[in-house]
Amino acid sequence: MTFEQVVTDLEHEHYNSAFDTPLRPDAFEMDDDTKMKLIAEHFTGIMQVLGMDLDDDSLRDTPKRVAKMYVKEIFSGLNPANKPKPTLFKNPFQYKQMLVERNIAVFSNCEHHFVPIVGKAHVAYISNGQVIGLSKLNRIVQYCSQRPQVQERLTMQIANMLKEVLGTEDVAVIIDAHHHCVSSRGIRDAGSTTLTAEYSGQFLIAETKNEFFKYIG
Repeated sequence: MTFEQVVTDLEHEHYNSAFDTPLRPDAFEMDDDTKMKLIAEHFTGIMQVLGMDLDDDSLRDTPKRVAKMYVKEIFSGLNPANKPKPTLFKNPFQYKQMLVERNIAVFSNCEHHFVPIVGKAHVAYISNGQVIGLSKLNRIVQYCSQRPQVQERLTMQIANMLKEVLGTEDVAVIIDAHHHCVSSRGIRDAGSTTLTAEYSGQFLIAETKNEFFKYIG
């Protein structure tokens, strides 16, 4: 089976229909400092249950480090205050062809086991009169990735944010990622990756979709 056939099949296989990350209504009532304090306390308990000696110099500050990492880094995308602010420009050259940014780094975490999802995203859009700063494409992928995720939802969230920001339905997203919940536990298959895709607008047309496939190789 060719790469194109695999991706075309996968566009029909979104196992999760929910677009939004599951959050409680009070998710943002607590400030970051309070969250980090509570997470550190809970993680201290986890380490103690595991039998770790928190008096050891190497482990003493681990709960605080983990709490800061969760709130300020790898799960910072849960907080809408961290949503990237897009920089849009007029399209003076009237460039109406596809714009593709490929191999955008994806660093996320599986919401089932809280272990890494690592891979690449390929995104494309066709301008309806405005273009976005290239780094903002990376920031949108990063923002959506930095929360507990399933890859199907992550793909859809990136596509929907791009459509919202750009004001166009002509958007495509493909993610090819390695799941540590598969490689580091369970079946322990270190060689497999997962492909997911989301297409809308002109990218639902076979000719446009195939052009996108050609660009990302």
